[in-house]
Amino acid sequence: MSEQVTALPEATPQSVPEAPSAARRRRRLAEQVRAVALGVGFPLVLILLWDRAVAITGTRLVPSPREVAVMMYDFSFGGVYDDAFSATILTHIWKSMTRVYGGFFLAALIGIPLGLMIGRIKLLRQLLDPTINLLRPIPVTAWLPLSMIFFGLGPNAAIFLVFLGAFYPILLNTIFGVRSVDVRLFEAAAMLGCSGSAMFRQIVFPASLPSIFNRLHIAHGFAWILIVVGEMTGVPTGLGSVIMDGRTLSRTDLVVTGMIVIGVCGFVTDRIIVVISNRVLQWSPQHHA
Repeated sequence: MSEQVTALPEATPQSVPEAPSAARRRRRLAEQVRAVALGVGFPLVLILLWDRAVAITGTRLVPSPREVAVMMYDFSFGGVYDDAFSATILTHIWKSMTRVYGGFFLAALIGIPLGLMIGRIKLLRQLLDPTINLLRPIPVTAWLPLSMIFFGLGPNAAIFLVFLGAFYPILLNTIFGVRSVDVRLFEAAAMLGCSGSAMFRQIVFPASLPSIFNRLHIAHGFAWILIVVGEMTGVPTGLGSVIMDGRTLSRTDLVVTGMIVIGVCGFVTDRIIVVISNRVLQWSPQHHA
């Protein structure tokens, strides 16, 4: 009696990992689609509720989504109202961005080196820590009258206010980043002959980068929040100026349009910072993309 042996197909080296890999890709794609659907769907629901609320109440104080969309189109391309705001969106975005990033980069330029030194040098920390903690709780809006006295009516006052809003988060988290570095790392570097400025370049700064980038991300959001306050100082252009003009003219559709444009600009530039952070901090085990 002869046995019949059915030959099983040989598994290729790729066939075993291929199925799990394909399944992971499908799961990842499904998660991305779900995240996009939720991220887009929720604002659409809010817009629908907004539209229904305006229609039911019959209020004229709050514009409908359609009125804001018409204003947004005119602000971007013109041809609807043909007034001072028509087709001026790029001018206002550019002016606001110069003030936001003028203040933000100045805060980073001063706050990061100062934070590294305060975090590392005990004498400097003892000297400056009380003053920093005294000034930090003062709201940025409280500085508005003084900024107008120091810099007059114009963009410099707006840059100064954005600088203040971004400076303390950057400074304090840089200090925290330095203070949280393992002391044994400094000891090992010292044993290898690393000292002085080389210690800052090769040990202190790289080890503090995850904490610095984390707070840069938050300070960037504060910078966009404060641009409206900064542009209350009498500047003729900028998104904050548009919102203030809309309030003065009782044009709430213009106010909401300015708010939306600020939100979109802040969101897009924030994503750029996240991408840069993910690229720079690929080496860090503390960083989560």
